[in-house]
Amino acid sequence: MKYNKQAISVADQVARLKNRGLSITDEKKAASYLSNISYYRLRAYTYPFQDNTDPNHPFTSLISFDEIISLYVFDRRFRLLMLDALEKIEISMRTQVIYQWAMNHGSHWHMNSALFRNPAQFANDSKRLNQEVDRSTEAFIEHYKTRYTHPPGPPSWMSLEVSSFGLLSLMFRNLKTGAEKKL
Repeated sequence: MKYNKQAISVADQVARLKNRGLSITDEKKAASYLSNISYYRLRAYTYPFQDNTDPNHPFTSLISFDEIISLYVFDRRFRLLMLDALEKIEISMRTQVIYQWAMNHGSHWHMNSALFRNPAQFANDSKRLNQEVDRSTEAFIEHYKTRYTHPPGPPSWMSLEVSSFGLLSLMFRNLKTGAEKKL
């Protein structure tokens, strides 16, 4: 089946929502929200209140545009709280991984294949880490590159600071079990 839906104006979006049974008391306010949030994003919040087996998606519950916006705002605030908490967890984990292995295996432990279980995974992760370090524009990475020639890559506390958390997690999973991993 060919996709044939066309983009519609904000005014038409407001009209469509009203025609489907959403209570909108202030159309100008609704249009302002739709101009900044988007009809498609708000669809996730209207979906539970509509008959989605019907191609016209009529609202089956009495709900207002303001209540949909309240759900969106709650979700947004909740997401921000979660991201704040996750950032703290990520920074703490990153710090502990770097610190524990550096204290026991030196500044460039992340380049030591003997510390990792799977050599192929180590090679792949090392390649990705080098790419992430090379892409970095952090001053401390640039300083290392211009000042030091050996080892060729920066120490773990620099390299892993600019790596993605996903890559750090993959590297951590591949590390052999030792005293550092049990803390």
